[in-house]
Amino acid sequence: MRFQTTLKYIDAVARTGSIRRAADTLSITSTALNRRILAFEEELGAELFERMSTGVRLSAAGELLVQSARGQIGEMDRLKAQLADLKGERRGHVSIACSQAMLPYFFPEQIAAYRAQHPLVTFNVMQRDRAAAEEALVDHSADLALVFEPAQLSDFDVLLAVDQPVHAVMAAGHPLARQEVVRLRECFGYPLIMPARNISVRGLIDAAARRSSARMKVMVESDNFEFMRNLTRSEEIIAFQIPVGLPSGDWEDGTVSRPIDRRDLAVGRIYLGHLKGRVMPVAVAGFARQIQQVLAERYE
Repeated sequence: MRFQTTLKYIDAVARTGSIRRAADTLSITSTALNRRILAFEEELGAELFERMSTGVRLSAAGELLVQSARGQIGEMDRLKAQLADLKGERRGHVSIACSQAMLPYFFPEQIAAYRAQHPLVTFNVMQRDRAAAEEALVDHSADLALVFEPAQLSDFDVLLAVDQPVHAVMAAGHPLARQEVVRLRECFGYPLIMPARNISVRGLIDAAARRSSARMKVMVESDNFEFMRNLTRSEEIIAFQIPVGLPSGDWEDGTVSRPIDRRDLAVGRIYLGHLKGRVMPVAVAGFARQIQQVLAERYE
């Protein structure tokens, strides 16, 4: 186990690029961490890090070691989870990379529900864009990814994909709020707050606007959906979001959402998946099954 601990220490230094910052996250002194690494380098017969004035970076030998170490750490975590199951417990750790839309409502609800049944399971939830979510699976910093319109899916083993039609978000008193479904050209008649251009929802809307040669009144842009929704409470402006990123039931903050007519705007999809060829630990597999069931019931 001491060997595994050393690997985790080296991985932490690689991720932070600094022995001092890694030591802070590991709750040990930077001197003790540096000694541990130097001793390991001497035993291995190779330098793992290049020491620089601004921090450290992996050497070629270090990159090989860290790639192997992350696989070994993941295997040990899976073994611990399986041994815990033999004792009638459900231990383990679940690390998730996800699009921003999953953070305000969906994952808080789902993690709370899972931990109510398995309180010994711990979680790490990381906001990542489409490409970064897949990278997190590859470098084993994430077990699962749930993303909207992923970038390439080359290393992504899809467990489930469900449709997500874009909704217009507005104040409850907005003129369009009286309609059950809104046309995109109607939205373009009002001031808009738009997602940043690197966000998938923005890409879908821009593509629809180009097809119709419509002009948009973009007054504000942001990469934060909660900010965008809250701004609609203060002025007659329209934001956009997918259903998984919106609260369920009646909203108490004075905002509402209305689906945009599918004739006007292509439907996006959210994808749940993990790294191809990787066997999921018991806790991860259990949580993935829960997510699959909930997404299928709500959106299929």
